[in-house]
Formats: sequence, C-alpha cells, structure tokens
Amino acid sequence: MINRDPLDASLATVKKAFPEATPQLGMILGSGLSDIADAFDPLGVLSYEEIPSLGKAGVAGHAGRLVWGKSAGIETLIFQGRRHVYEGVGWEAVATPLFLLKSLGAKAVFLTNAAGGTHPEWTPGDLMIIDDHINMMGVTPLLGAHDPFWGARFPDQSFIYDRKLRAVLSRAGEKTDVALRHGTYFAGTGPTYETPAEVRAWRTLGADAVGMSTVPEAMLANAAGLRVVGLSCITNMAAGILDQPLTHQEVFETSQKAMANMKKLTLQFWQELAKEKL
Repeated sequence: MINRDPLDASLATVKKAFPEATPQLGMILGSGLSDIADAFDPLGVLSYEEIPSLGKAGVAGHAGRLVWGKSAGIETLIFQGRRHVYEGVGWEAVATPLFLLKSLGAKAVFLTNAAGGTHPEWTPGDLMIIDDHINMMGVTPLLGAHDPFWGARFPDQSFIYDRKLRAVLSRAGEKTDVALRHGTYFAGTGPTYETPAEVRAWRTLGADAVGMSTVPEAMLANAAGLRVVGLSCITNMAAGILDQPLTHQEVFETSQKAMANMKKLTLQFWQELAKEKL
C-alpha cells in the first residue's frame, strides 16, 4: 500500500521550491541517462534529498535531482534518476514522480531505462520504443487499500503505452535519423541480473528487453490517467547471449555512448509534441 502522507509532504516541498511550476509533461531518466536533462532550458533544480518521499538516489548512474525545465515551449519536470523497489525504500519513492506529475497538472510521462537486450539481432546502443510490458516482479504498487487518486480499483491495462505518443516518438526518430526498435519490456525485481535460463524463458514469453524498473511507474501512471510513452536504451546483451558476465559499469558506459542520440531524439520528440498540442 502506498502511504499518502510522505507524498503530500513531497508535493508541498516541490510547490514551495517551484511555486510557478505548471508542467505539461514529465520524464523519468534511467541508469546513466541523467545528462538528457542538460538539453532542456532549466527553470529550477531540487535535490531528491530535499523531497521527503524520494531521498538520496541509491544506485550509481542516477543523479538524484528534480529539474524543472522547458523545451519547445513545453514545461517539464525531469526526474534525473529513479528509485527502485529493490532498494527497500517502499513504493512511496517509486510512486512520487507520478504523484507529483498528476497533482501538478501534467498530462503525460516519458519513461526511460537502461535494459538488457534479449533479441538476437539487436546490439548494445540500440533504442527501443516500449510497445508493451510483462510484469514478472511478482508484485504491483497498487496492492492494498484502494486510493481513488490512482484511478479505478481494477485499472485496464490494454493500452498502457499510448499509441499516439509512440507514433510521435517514431516520427522524431525518422526526422533525426535515430534508428528505433519496437518491443516488449520485461521487468524482474532485481537487484540481481537474470540467469541465462531465465533469459531463454523470458524470450520465449515475448521479452525483447529486460530490466528492473519502469513497469511499476507505467502501471501507476496509467491507473492515474497519465498518458505513457517509454524508451529503453539497450546497454548490454542479456545473460547467456554473449559469453561474458554482466556489470553495471557496462550499462553506464553504453548509456553514455548513446547519449547524443538520446538527447537528439528527446528534443525532437518535444518539438513534435508541441505541434500536436499535448
């Protein structure tokens, strides 16, 4: 169950720090992707440590800052790094970005992550638009007493990843010559990487990329009525596909190499959204 008290306290903190903030859009940046925020015109910055329900980022490659910025005239809250349920911080830290976005009037959220690729024809550095996901975490942030803030008791999940936003992101890729894959993201709990046997099983189930995040955020955003678009940076091939161990350093280094394309794609996506009048 998500405790509303720390979320309400976080909202009060953000409103005090950014009293004029009226974001239309939000973005959560995954491992090694925090530098994407540098492409936006900054309006304000707040450390996660100052936000009661977030706290200091606990994973390398996550800057742990909330940036209030703007691009193409679209006011945006950018979360430089995320909190993960495997950190043992509870669902409140995971839910905070979505709670803040909905409470401040945003209409959509752009979720990004670093993921392991399971598709045999893909290579590290590829970018994948998330068309759907498989939740293998064995848990959902919507467990517990029903809070109407998060929508209906039994939210539909047929169209979590907004078709129109995916089409806009594809168009941004075409205009910037950034090649984009499409696929299904598979979420495990972590913090261990997957075994080769698990990768074989998950690939059979339809996974194109595997990771330890994003799905809880997508579920909460969708339930709360926020439109969702997601992008995975394939930072390594999943266990067993290559004859080598997996390391977080590889994840970070590959995401940094993909940063130029990520920034270019993101800025164009915001420009396309401005034309669409999100």
